[in-house]
Amino acid sequence: MRACLIANRGEIAVRIIRACRELDVRACVVYSEADARAQHVLEADAAFALGGNTPAESYLDIPKLLDAAKQMGCDCLHPGYGFLSENADFAEAVMDAGLIWIGPPPSAIRAMGIKTEARALMRAAGVPLAPGFDDKDASDDALLNAAQSIGYPVMVKAAGGGGGKGIRIVQQAEILLEAVAAARREAGHAFNNSRVYLEKYVERARHVEVQVLADAHGQTVHLFERDCSAQRRHQKVIEESPAPHLGDGLREAMGEAAVAAARAVNYQSTGTVEFLLTPDQQFYFLEMNTRLQVEHPVTELITGHDLVKLQFAVAAGGKLPFTQLDLTQCGHAIECRLYAEDPSSGFLPAAGTLSHFEIPQMPGVRVDSGVQSGDAISPYYDPLIAKIIVYDSTRKLALQRMNAALNAVIALGTTTNLNFLHALINHPEFQQGGIDTGFIERHAAELTVTSEHDLQLALLAAALSETTAVKPGHAMSFATSVPDSWDNADRFRVGGNA
Repeated sequence: MRACLIANRGEIAVRIIRACRELDVRACVVYSEADARAQHVLEADAAFALGGNTPAESYLDIPKLLDAAKQMGCDCLHPGYGFLSENADFAEAVMDAGLIWIGPPPSAIRAMGIKTEARALMRAAGVPLAPGFDDKDASDDALLNAAQSIGYPVMVKAAGGGGGKGIRIVQQAEILLEAVAAARREAGHAFNNSRVYLEKYVERARHVEVQVLADAHGQTVHLFERDCSAQRRHQKVIEESPAPHLGDGLREAMGEAAVAAARAVNYQSTGTVEFLLTPDQQFYFLEMNTRLQVEHPVTELITGHDLVKLQFAVAAGGKLPFTQLDLTQCGHAIECRLYAEDPSSGFLPAAGTLSHFEIPQMPGVRVDSGVQSGDAISPYYDPLIAKIIVYDSTRKLALQRMNAALNAVIALGTTTNLNFLHALINHPEFQQGGIDTGFIERHAAELTVTSEHDLQLALLAAALSETTAVKPGHAMSFATSVPDSWDNADRFRVGGNA
């Protein structure tokens, strides 16, 4: 592969650019009007203007993306995560255009994209499933009877869902049909598929996922698990590996089930099989994400393998350079997602300009980010500022290192969840390990208290914004505009950790 179109933005685009550097592949990116001076544009070898600001006008416009690949002479395309990364039609369009698709086969994306169909495949493959009801043409009476048989509480889930959308937890029969109607409306709007199904809601459950990797030569392996139980509204906040208090036998069983799930759809590339872990140590298949995960750095640190570079190798037809027996889990890694959002106001996104953003380099700390001081956090896209990932020999030491890293973060100019993350990792229950997916909701009041320290930071941010809006030599001063497309392999490139 010579030149790769990275059909994404933000930190994942920057992450893929840096993998391209190591592989000697030309990194080509696209950008919307809002991203004209974004870090991924500054770092790339070539960039192409998509126009517009909204995702539909830019990063979701398939004809524009394919034209960009043609204009920049790309022979492969990496979708990153989000946007079109799990769109089978896009994958097929990329391949029909003569490009190498750096991802799983479209058939695997389709098979796992509809959750009800995925459940049927997993059932046939012997992968454990939570009790549920997923008949295609279910009447109201059938749903009520099924919920009664499953036992309340139950979850109403979107068949084509993801990202926490189209989900309702129902505690009693009287409100089931109302929840079904609401979930159908939300699912239809978000996924153009209003079908829903029922699944047993397990209280105090953990969310544990397994990283899988497969090549085109019949080899499928897992790279162990990540605990993603620290969630708010079904959105992950902190991920770690190894999962706390997970015995070797259970770890092995979950890994084997994940491999079976991948093989059931003839999977290739990286993917993640997500499981629900009950308090009595039973695990059930939730879904498979047929793409690179946001939290992939956690796995990279505990295994020593670069998942993005492995994606390129598999897409090029290469064999995996290791077997399952070669893989080991070493040390402990934790990732915190730093967002521009207001925890005290229900985690509403906080668009604005980062007047000052800095995370000092520290041993054992990796920062994946797509922004820097002076950059705008756009209202059009996910408000992720950075992923802070730490590694140490034990969980206790990794938590200490994460605490130090969060203390060193300077993020001024907009509201962030920094103090929320600090409060979360220092909560006694989190420190002990093994929290469940409802933990943040139950402890929201104590985790989102505005402190005197927060108020002091707000005053400091206001003062700095008056004097440091734009600094000479800062990325914002490199150019006042960017042409529709350009190519300059020799210009300044922003440094940082990959």
